[in-house]
Amino acid sequence: MDFFIVALAAVFVSGLTLFSGFGLGTLLMPVFALFFPVEVAIASTAIVHSANSIFKISLVGKKADKTLVILFGLPAIIAAFAGAVTLGFVSHFGEIARYPIGSRTAVITPIKLIMGVLMLIFSFFELLPGLRELKFDRKYLLIGGILSGFFGGFSGHQGALRSAFLAKTGVSTQAFVGTNAVISFLVDIARIATYAGTFLVAKTTSPLGPNQWPLVFTGVLAAFTGVMIGKQFLHQITMKVVQNLTGLLLLGIALALGTGIV
Repeated sequence: MDFFIVALAAVFVSGLTLFSGFGLGTLLMPVFALFFPVEVAIASTAIVHSANSIFKISLVGKKADKTLVILFGLPAIIAAFAGAVTLGFVSHFGEIARYPIGSRTAVITPIKLIMGVLMLIFSFFELLPGLRELKFDRKYLLIGGILSGFFGGFSGHQGALRSAFLAKTGVSTQAFVGTNAVISFLVDIARIATYAGTFLVAKTTSPLGPNQWPLVFTGVLAAFTGVMIGKQFLHQITMKVVQNLTGLLLLGIALALGTGIV
């Protein structure tokens, strides 16, 4: 049953996030947390996310807008390291609130609340007709990349802000999906290098045990399947649909973060 649940979730979420450009890690991690300790669930999700990014590159990477990749992606990678360093300084900040939800405990922290508010604001730009038609001039891509990368290193939610900016640049659906895939891959490389360095410095091994890898591989293969299914509909999807999907996911994750559920 656990393999079926992980596979079903990975197929659905991976296919969905092919268009939105974010959400796989955020939505898949709680599924892994049903079967693994939280730290193992995070590591498992990172593996699936990284493998999925590579797979998406092979399928849609050629559609990427190279200018967007350079102007947005490179600042994002640099800012991600700054965000990770900043996290070390504020990690001792106390909780704002804590309350039970069934068998789980929701915890509201300053960073979750900040990210939740930020994503909520961006969701309005995708969902409200008066704001949806606004476009971000490419001269603001540097700012967008810095914000996205910084919060990616700070909280791991860089994809949402990235999609919010890129959806406003006037690119086609194919270019949006391809550009998101390439930038996500570059950020994943930076994350993996950071994790590897942390393990070496701490002289620790991977938190995943031999009995947990089969479930992780199931998630990877199912995520690949979701991308393949989503790609079949890529030419039929308009940017308006992408904006609606992005806005709804932003809204959902904003509420989940702001209330401490994730």
